[in-house]
Amino acid sequence: MIKKFLAAVQFLTICPLPSSIKIDEQDLGRSVPYFPAVGLMIGVAAAGLDYGLGYLVPLPVASVLVVIFLTAVSGALHMDGLADTADGFFSSRPRPQILEIMRDSRTGPMGVIAIVCVLILKITLLMVVPQAVRWWVLLLMPFAGRSALLINMAVLPYARPEGGLAAIFYAHRSGFHLAWAVIALAAIGWLAGGWAGLIASLASFAFALLFAGYVHGKIGGSTGDTLGAACELTELVPALVCVIRVYGGWAGI
Repeated sequence: MIKKFLAAVQFLTICPLPSSIKIDEQDLGRSVPYFPAVGLMIGVAAAGLDYGLGYLVPLPVASVLVVIFLTAVSGALHMDGLADTADGFFSSRPRPQILEIMRDSRTGPMGVIAIVCVLILKITLLMVVPQAVRWWVLLLMPFAGRSALLINMAVLPYARPEGGLAAIFYAHRSGFHLAWAVIALAAIGWLAGGWAGLIASLASFAFALLFAGYVHGKIGGSTGDTLGAACELTELVPALVCVIRVYGGWAGI
């Protein structure tokens, strides 16, 4: 159990593990259920960092630094997937060529635009999230993003018959992962933010499913790149829901 969690930490973050801990491919493949736990760990760190920065720098600066942290802590793994997905999906090519474009390590204009848009949106949303709820929004963002990985793997087949990095995880995927993701999202959302947190979590779950449907329509299944895109885009949802709640006139809920 501990090795599976550490395998998830090793894969999803840049946190170094002691050299005495040996993680093999089997441990990595079976680490999928622990992805949300790693997301929660990142969320706690982000909320703590934001709290400390609040005593040192203005809110806009703190928002930028926290977003940099959220990107850097994963080694920009998911952001790279977002860029490759955007390059492929917006290329107006048939499925085989989309998959080929996504495999290319070079980032095209659509990938750059996607990265810039997501970063700007994250920073802007954090700048306008009310101070009183900022901590649990930051807690939920990476948690929802890593939960989206489970959701997409649970509902979509693997799109590359020749194999790839995500094939390691697909070998151990289960329908249980979908149930685990929604239960974990609902529980953490409720405990952190009450009704507002629950709504934000369920909206994240719904968005992850909608994105999975979009991906299926484009390439018939998921890849490592689309999983990264699902993580980055779903990470936006808790902050977006919170802002809509406040500025849309239903803050009483």
